Amino acid sequence: MPLPVRHIISLSGGKDSSALAIYMRGRLESVEYVFCDTGEELPETYEYLNKLEAFLGKKIIRLLPDKSFDDYLRHIYRGVLPDARTRWCTRMLKIRPFERYVGSDPVINYIGIRADEDREGYVSHRPNLQAKYPFIEDGITKEDVNSILIESGLGYPEYYKWRSRSGCYFCFFQRRIEWIGLFQHHRKLYDKAMAYEKVDPVTGERFCWCERESLAEMMEEDRMEAIIEEFQSRPERICSKPTTMWDSIDDGYDQACLICSL
Repeated sequence: MPLPVRHIISLSGGKDSSALAIYMRGRLESVEYVFCDTGEELPETYEYLNKLEAFLGKKIIRLLPDKSFDDYLRHIYRGVLPDARTRWCTRMLKIRPFERYVGSDPVINYIGIRADEDREGYVSHRPNLQAKYPFIEDGITKEDVNSILIESGLGYPEYYKWRSRSGCYFCFFQRRIEWIGLFQHHRKLYDKAMAYEKVDPVTGERFCWCERESLAEMMEEDRMEAIIEEFQSRPERICSKPTTMWDSIDDGYDQACLICSL
């Protein structure tokens, strides 16, 4: 007798996956809401997930990795920070816990990619996992996601005031203006991220979150002012007068890890 198919909506604490959970509410007989908790998320992410859980009226299952980020960094990856090429943080802290939770059961995984986006979803290559994209199928766009969140009463996570995506506080996909936002809103987390950056005393090679610039250099007053000034002078900000960071730089989502930032 074949196993019953499980229906899972993966949540990141971001706008699209949260809107998808709201949109799909009541449309599936049995659904599991799953959040892969790296242990390195922003406080606002956890706060928003609690609000979403209350709205959905069903527990959000929170999956933890086998080891902490620090353990992986020190003992497995020998101090080499994750970057856009390796993305070992996504693989070890998000995908692996999800695959362990799913096991060999047949699963339909619902992913919140919108109809107005040109990207593909990726969570796992396992043959028992089937990806489904309700927003694409139903023509749901960015404007629709906005309506879903506002009309539900949940609105957006607070971090969207200064950040364009969910994910770990030290995510290497952050733009410099978002690092400045972390500095301004969560100084202790900025300092913690900065402490991970190292210079090899033998080769002089630098291991930093941002290419060509350390967080210590970025927090210098003149440099910080220059980053803020450059961001505020962008044509899209002057013309459209965006009210959130998402409005300003949502075009960067094609770069980020989908399971982290949807």
